[in-house]
Parts: sequence; C-alpha cells; structure tokens
Amino acid sequence: RAYLDNITAIGPRTVGSPENEVLAVNYLLEQIRAIERESTDAHKLSVDIQRPTGSFSIDFLGGFTSYYANITNVVVKLEPRNGAEHAVLSNCHFDSVPNTPGASDDAVSCAVMLEILNTLSKSPDPLQHAVIFLFNGAEENILQASHGFITQHEWAKSIRAFINLEAAGVGGKELVFQTGPENPWLVQAYVVAAKHPFASVVAQEIFQSGIIPADTDFRIYRDFGNVPGIDLAFIENGYIYHTKYDTSDRILTDSIQRAGDNILAVLKYLATSDKLAKSFEYRHGNVVFFDVLGLFVLAYPARVGTIMNYITAAIAFLYLSKKILQPKTRAVHDLKKLFTAFSLTLLSWVSTLVTVLIVAAFVSVIGRSLSWYTHFYVSVFLYGTVAVATLILVHTLAKKFFYKNMNEQYLGDVFFDASLMIWSIALAVITQMGLCSAFICTLWVAFPLLAKLMIHKEFSQKGATMKFIMMYMLGMFVPYLYMMYLSWTVFEMFTPIMGRSGSEILPDVVLAGFIVVITMILSSYFINFIYLVKSTKTTLITLTTVFVVTLILVCSGIFFPYSSDAANPKPKRVFLQHTSRRFHDLGGNVVKSDSGIWINGFDYNGISHITPHVPEINDTIRTPCEEQAPFCGLPWILPVHFMFRLVKNWYLPAPEIFPRSPIHFKVLSKELLPWNNVRLSFEVSGPSHMSLYVRPHEGSALSTWSLGDGVPVASVGGDYFVFYSHGLQATPWHFWVELTVPEKHSDGIVSLAIAAHYFFGEDQKSPQLYALLERFPNWTFSSGWSCTYDLFVF
Repeated sequence: RAYLDNITAIGPRTVGSPENEVLAVNYLLEQIRAIERESTDAHKLSVDIQRPTGSFSIDFLGGFTSYYANITNVVVKLEPRNGAEHAVLSNCHFDSVPNTPGASDDAVSCAVMLEILNTLSKSPDPLQHAVIFLFNGAEENILQASHGFITQHEWAKSIRAFINLEAAGVGGKELVFQTGPENPWLVQAYVVAAKHPFASVVAQEIFQSGIIPADTDFRIYRDFGNVPGIDLAFIENGYIYHTKYDTSDRILTDSIQRAGDNILAVLKYLATSDKLAKSFEYRHGNVVFFDVLGLFVLAYPARVGTIMNYITAAIAFLYLSKKILQPKTRAVHDLKKLFTAFSLTLLSWVSTLVTVLIVAAFVSVIGRSLSWYTHFYVSVFLYGTVAVATLILVHTLAKKFFYKNMNEQYLGDVFFDASLMIWSIALAVITQMGLCSAFICTLWVAFPLLAKLMIHKEFSQKGATMKFIMMYMLGMFVPYLYMMYLSWTVFEMFTPIMGRSGSEILPDVVLAGFIVVITMILSSYFINFIYLVKSTKTTLITLTTVFVVTLILVCSGIFFPYSSDAANPKPKRVFLQHTSRRFHDLGGNVVKSDSGIWINGFDYNGISHITPHVPEINDTIRTPCEEQAPFCGLPWILPVHFMFRLVKNWYLPAPEIFPRSPIHFKVLSKELLPWNNVRLSFEVSGPSHMSLYVRPHEGSALSTWSLGDGVPVASVGGDYFVFYSHGLQATPWHFWVELTVPEKHSDGIVSLAIAAHYFFGEDQKSPQLYALLERFPNWTFSSGWSCTYDLFVF
C-alpha cells in the first residue's frame, strides 16, 4: 500500500515529464536498492535503466506508426546466484495518461511487483529460472516502452513467458482476459498456482475481436517478441479509469492483497517450472478456460473441447431424430411441427431484437442516450421489460391463433425440442468457427438434455406438476447460474466503456442489443411454459406498465446520465485542446491561420448537457473540416477520427498561443530518384508529444519511409499518422519519406502536417483554457492541453 501511495503522490506521470522520467524512476530505484540490501545469498539482483529509441507500425485504432526516442524502462533481474539461462517476465507501467494520478492504471501493479520482488528476494530457496521485472515507462504512449524492451534489451532474449499486469477499471478482482498464443501449459500454470482465480476465454475472444477500443503490452510481446503470456486486468468500476478519480484510496487493500497472492504464486510456479525452459515445445493449440464463480478454473485443450462439443451436438441430434422419426406414421407431421416451433422461436427473437432496437434508437434520437449510465437498473426496466414482453406476446399470439385447441403437453415438448435444436446448431456452427466460447452452447445443450432424459414423466395434461418443474429447474441450474455470472462480468466491463467509445456508436443500441441477446439465451428453454400456462395477460400488463413508466421517466430527463458523487463518480469525459493552426502553401507562405479551443465530448451525447453551463459552446461553433488537409486539419493526438463525428466537435475562437518550447520543422533535402521517385528528408524538434500527418496528393503514392519497418501503414480514411514521443532529452527527430509522383504535379505532391501537444509544465494550459475548464460542471472530467498545428505542402 505504501508503494502505491508514494507512486501516485508524484502526480500525473506523462512520458517526457520530470514526474515520469525523474521522480518516478528515482523512487523505483530507491525501493529496488532497499530490497537488494535485504535479499538473501540465494539470489543475485541486477538493475538496468534502459532508454530506447525505435519505431513500429500497429493496426490498433485504424492503423498508425509509432516513433519513440529516449523513453525510460527500469528493469530488474532476480536470478539464482550462478545465473539462469531462461526467464519469466513480469510487466507493469508506471507512466499515466495526462491529468490523472493513474493509481489502478497502473501504479497498483507496479506496487504489487515491488512487493513480489521483495518477497522473492528474501526467500532462502533459489529459483530455477530468472524473474525479470519490467517497470515500463511508456505504455500509455501506445505500448512504446514494451517495444523498446522486447526488441532491444539484451535480457529480452532469455524470456520464455510473461505476465502482464493491466487495468481497465479500478480495483476489484483481476481478470485473466488473454493467454497464449497457444501454449496450454501457461493456462494450466495459472489454474494450478492462482489462489483466487478469475479467468474467461469469453473475455479473451471479445477483447481480441477488436470491439473494445483498447490494447495492452501483451500484443507487443506476442507480435514483436514471439513470447507467450498471460494478460490480467482490474475491471471493476471502469467509470473512473483514465480520470482524476483514479486515486489510491479507491483501491481496496483486499484487491491489492488478492492480486499479489495470485501473481506471486504464478510467477513462483513459472520460475520453478521445467516447462519454461522448453516453452516452444509445448506450443500446440488453444485452451478453453473459465472460472466457476471465482472458486476454481476449468481448463482443457481446445481440440478436446471440439471433440466434446461435436459429441454433445451429435447426441442432441440423435435424440431429436429418434424422437421425431420413431413413430413412422407421424414422422412427417412431427417434423413439420418441430420446424414450425423452430421458426416461431427465431421469429420471436427477431421481433424482440427489432422492437428493442427501435426503442433504443428512439431514446437516442430524442437526446436521452445513456440515461442508465449512472443508474444501471434503468436499462433493465427500459430494455429488459420490452424484450421479455415482446417474446411472450409473439408466443401468446401463436398459441391463440396458430395452435388453437392443441394439446398443451405436446406443444411444451415441441418447443423444448426446438430450443434444443437451436442450441445444437449454434454449438456445431460456433465450434466449426474455431471459437473456444462454444463451451457455453455445450452447457445449454448437455444440461437441459440430461434433465429431459431424467424426467421420464411427460408434461401432464393439466399443466406441469410441481415435481416436474423442480426437476426441470434443477437441470437448468448450471447453465443459468453460469450465464448470469458471465452476463454480470460482461456488463461490468462494457457499461463504463460506453462512456468513452466516441460519438459514432449509439451506446443505447449496443446495450439494448446485449440485453436482447441475454434475454434470448435465458428464455430459450422457458418458451415452452408460455404454452403450458393458462394466461400470460397479467405478466404482459405488468411488463408493459413498467416499460411505459420507465420510458416516460427517461424521456422527461429524470435520469441524469452522469454523477459527481464523491464516493462513486461517473463523470462525462471531455477533451479540450487550445489550438493555434497555420496552413502554408507550396511557396511556404501562410495562407490561413486561426486559433481556438477544440472540444470533443467522448460519448454519444456530445456537449448537449454542458451547453446550459457554458452557453457559448453551441451549434454556431461546430468544427468545419479542412478538406485539403490530412485528418481535416485537426490536431488529433491519436487517429481516433473515425470514432468522432465532426458535427459533434466544437471550435471555440480563442487567442493565439505562444509555447515557450515551440516546434521547429525543417526540410533537410529533396532528392529526385529514378522511376519518378522523390525523397524528402526532415528534421523536427519540439515537445515530448507530437503527431505527424501525411497525405499524398492525387497521382502520388507514399512508397516507403524511414519509420517502422519501412512499409507505410495508412490509417482509416487513407491518410498516414505517426505518433511521436520522447523522454527528457532527445536529439532532433530525423525522418524521410519517399513518394512515387506523376509527371505533372503543379499543386505539389504531398501535404504534411505536424502537431505539437503540451501535456505538462507551463505550456500545458493557457489562461483561456483554465478559465473555460473552471466553468465546466463537477460531473465532467475534462482533460485539457495546448497544441499547435502546422500544415505544409511540398
């Protein structure tokens, strides 16, 4: 706890700032030296400060290239006295995003690692392999320091596996949400060693699908180091992740203790494992893994899962075919009835989805989006009720008009079989797709089928008996309990993300979609009860009433989306950049210049809730797109332009800014090369964070450059984006670009723009920016900084 408090007391630790490069580094070194003095003779402890410079391309956030210079890594190696050939890596990052103390992201992980280093170094028992602790100083700059370490540090060659400690929330349990690639033995190591397991292959497949706009150092070690690993993250209370509220007092000691227990046990296990030395020999296939209510983890090879899945699906299909085709006289009739029930179930699901999405779209259009952001129960009352009501209504109408006077027992049976058929098909299809999450379908086929086979007693003519219902519920207990547990984890992760996913995504539609999917899953084996009960009228009236009342309250605006509650804040995120822009022509003359505060609301609501407090931020100052400039002539710090609509950007006129350390941009040379190629060389010096934007003109093409692996990666929209950062001191940045150009190019061959971002120090906030930020309501978290933007044509 003391480690955590001391790291966060330094304040925001942005790459390039004295807080990150000097104070945090000195603090870590002091603690490591103190640990070294108390370590036993069984171990040897080595410390290295690495300051790498490098460049790489990444397909995250639409694709861009990253360049870093003189950033900082603090690396510690704990090994047996006689040294070790192989090592396991533990990674945390001590830097933070601007304007946040970064307690959970990721100071707490560094505090845990210091404590683990302390514990291991005092142990009288020598380790079999080395443990390398990387305190990485530039993760928030999109994974730069881990790249510098794994591609350049001499110790990196000995690493056979890693554990990455991250955060997407504040405290709670740390979730294993990525493993591998392949290497099932690593998951087994976690299963055997972790004292309080919490892991899900479902989280892994959701994360790796790219629908969450986030990434971790796991990707760098996997892609650039070819090393397998385990990715853990705190996921609770993501509302305050990357905000000023991410303070050490919000992380419970229990959370720190739990994470420490788990990671120490897994590291110790790996550092004494024979498999670590030969990890490449164990690289075969993926693993299905999931914890059971946090009590223990089930893990088995994906190929075993595939066999189990296909066998389960085959048994279900055998059961269905035997049941239908047994009395040959009625086979065609029964088959028709089954397919009718199957079609009706799918129709009810489609109707439910359409109805709920219409409600969600309506709520978004009238400006009441995110009404559930602070009050989660609102989403259940609004979308859950309409989902269940639509489902019941479709089947009630089918029962009344389509299945007139039909045997209820027979109908109940047919609809059970239809649900079993749907799940069996889903199981076969998802398994065929190679997804490990197919185990969920196995639960929903195996347990209900088992329950049905155990209940020899059929539905009674007058409705199901109590004994039958109890047995039926018992059969559903396992899949239902697991699904509820999983759903809660998914909602806990996704609800806060909707507040930082940009203005393009309709959060109500996303959340409503989730609720419909969960409703469909949970209702699948209970549809048959609609056909067994006498009337659904009371249920429908109750659900409709709750829905209508909730909708009226939502439309009235009674559920304010955000909260400034000191104990549990749920702030609205806003980014403000006081920007001075200059646009130059082919001759180098300034043809246009302006200055203003560029404002981005980080969620679908834009600025609508802030306008009453700051009336000048209104529709009259919408941001226009400078069509001739890359990325609309705006100083994006990251290429997230596709997540934000310009109609939801504002540009408030403000005086020009004059930074004390302005950017210097110089053309070093222009070379004509064979085959109509031109090479332009540049020199840039400026603050610790800069963005470079490149747009080849029509007919020109960017063929190669001195960045990344030499192959330019275009961002979404076709422009090229380079993210640049440096540590305390750095020599001027030199780079060149090579273009293939047409014979005639009177209006130039390329537009190149550079933005300088001032994230800390005297240049960070102008008096006008300070004054504006002061007027923002207390339920916002506004991150502000100054920047300049210069566009050149060559």
